[in-house]
Amino acid sequence: MMGDPERRLKAIARLTVSIRLVVSALVLAAILLTAALSSLLWWRTAEATSRQLASTINEQIVAAVRKEVSAIVDEARAAHTAIRTLFLQNVLDTREADKREFVFLSQLQSQATISWVAFGWPDGSFFAAHKLGDRRLEMMEISLTDHPGQRRVDEYDVVPGDIEFANRRFEPTSFRVADQAWFKAGLSADDPQWFRVMDHATGERPSIAFAGPIDVYQERQGVLAVIIEYTRLARFLSQLEVGRTGTAFIVDGSGELVAAPDKEADELHPGRGDMTLLPVARTALEKAGEAGRKEAWRSRLTSGGAAYEVALTPLPFPGWSLATVIPEAEFLGPVETTLHRLILGLAVGAVLAALATAMLARSVIAAPLSRVVGELRHVEAFALEQVRRHPSRLKEIASLSGAIAEMAAGLSAFRKFIPADLVRDLLRQGVEAKPGGHVQELSVMFIDIAGFTGLSERLGDRVVPLLSRYLDVTSEIIVANGGTIDKFIGDAVMAFWGAPQPQGDHAARCCRAALACRSAIDESGLADDLGQPLQIRIGINSGRMLVGNIGSELRLNYTVIGDAVNVASRLEGANKSYGTQILIGETTERLARGAVVTREVDSIAVYGREEGLSVHELIGIVNDDTPDGASWIADYERGLASYRARRFADALADFEAVLKQRGHDRPAALMSDRCRQLAAASPGATWQSVAALTSK
Repeated sequence: MMGDPERRLKAIARLTVSIRLVVSALVLAAILLTAALSSLLWWRTAEATSRQLASTINEQIVAAVRKEVSAIVDEARAAHTAIRTLFLQNVLDTREADKREFVFLSQLQSQATISWVAFGWPDGSFFAAHKLGDRRLEMMEISLTDHPGQRRVDEYDVVPGDIEFANRRFEPTSFRVADQAWFKAGLSADDPQWFRVMDHATGERPSIAFAGPIDVYQERQGVLAVIIEYTRLARFLSQLEVGRTGTAFIVDGSGELVAAPDKEADELHPGRGDMTLLPVARTALEKAGEAGRKEAWRSRLTSGGAAYEVALTPLPFPGWSLATVIPEAEFLGPVETTLHRLILGLAVGAVLAALATAMLARSVIAAPLSRVVGELRHVEAFALEQVRRHPSRLKEIASLSGAIAEMAAGLSAFRKFIPADLVRDLLRQGVEAKPGGHVQELSVMFIDIAGFTGLSERLGDRVVPLLSRYLDVTSEIIVANGGTIDKFIGDAVMAFWGAPQPQGDHAARCCRAALACRSAIDESGLADDLGQPLQIRIGINSGRMLVGNIGSELRLNYTVIGDAVNVASRLEGANKSYGTQILIGETTERLARGAVVTREVDSIAVYGREEGLSVHELIGIVNDDTPDGASWIADYERGLASYRARRFADALADFEAVLKQRGHDRPAALMSDRCRQLAAASPGATWQSVAALTSK
């Protein structure tokens, strides 16, 4: 039985008509509509013109105010997020006064619409940075232990590109942050939210605050609030031209005034704008009721014998609306005579006919074509999973949409053979599909399975499911950590970090991915044909390497090449000699230092190189719980230093201490054997503490 979607598609196909017929019908409709409207010469010209002009002005005002309110809300959220991140990442401690003052003041300077940045501690102490107009700032602190009942105020002058300290004073205060709704709610909340604020440490100033808790290491430190005073909105409204005599107001959900135009308003001067037309706006709010708070509402109202065009529009802040009041007489002007009515009537008729035709053409032709173009954009960006088929009554558009969907389905078959995410990144960056590249500092990683050659010989084609599962696990982790998978070479996986998207922490990301791969393979239960858990070896190195489209005009590969890449491959193989799983180069260790735990294993000359290279074993992530303490690492590295200084007896003692702590440690055992041999043989003056690897 035919399914409902298939039935609908066939029904639409039967109703499709030629695009030429549709265009002809649209042109004929435009002509007929224009002729019909032209006969309405005595239409209420002045009223229609007034409403059209008022609507145009209102749309412009609404767009400007919505943009400004959105920007103000976004600035407050961004400032709160930026400061909260500094606290969460432990870059800034809530009790570090100097750093805290610098961060708060810098936010006030960089965000023009923010009036306050405040912080309250659970013990009731309070700290805030406050803007005093455009030329002055103040920093205040209220402590319950130092100077109780007083607030310390430091004032600063704003100079181009900087601020200068002006004075400090102490003054009595009755302000208690513990009484503030934003503080009390923030202490018990999980996420920041908006509050209406009236009381401040400087007095009553109507404002809104974006406030939320600050937790560091799961301990609540206090509540951070970013506050915007309504006077900032009043100043913005004063810049709008609402006709010659109209006015715009911002009101909240209860009809209370939030802001009226006032070019002098700021944190020092309360809003004192012209309120003459505010009663008209409030009348409109009462008449619109709940509908005026949820969607745009427009009406013609009379007050004191005058008519006004009033529009209510919800703003992108919960409960706020914009009310514009424009006197209708302002737009009537000289359009009083019959001749003007005739000319304007014909013009309006022609415009309305054109608009109607354009709207019809848009709905029948332009809109479907726009959707089809959108699907082509998805194909262009290689986002094939987003491509959809769009049925249409026009045969040509329906056929085009179907062809695009089939093309996307065909291209999707190649997703298993090419890295789709990489293709999207390259397309977004405008990288052309031709040979070329540039030298850049990156991190590269090689992973392979220990003993894979023998395993593949024993399993034959049964190795494919095992290899597929192993590649799935490692690939998923590499992509999750921001890596770019270069290629699979048998059981080997090659990936790199830092391109095509720049990553300042590419070395740390690469190390985290390596540790995650090791853990995932251990937890996956993957085993060889003998039942032994699958073991992997990983080599990582960082350095300057060539990255780009390498190949020919016929076939390209976005890859990395260079000496640093070769070293990473050699380090993967060096794990065999040292009995380790993850070895990283000295540059990687330097770049990731502080984020990972490592130990320096040895200085080696990898196959194909004569100079020595410091090699480190990747142990874990800093601050993660590990089964072993850090003392054995210190013992090993102290022994390595003694070994390089030819103090072989001291080095042997340290390496044996590591073996006692860990039970079995292949690098320590290897170095112990070397120390015994060298202590007995007394190496010559040309001896160097560099181990040469004789295989790849």
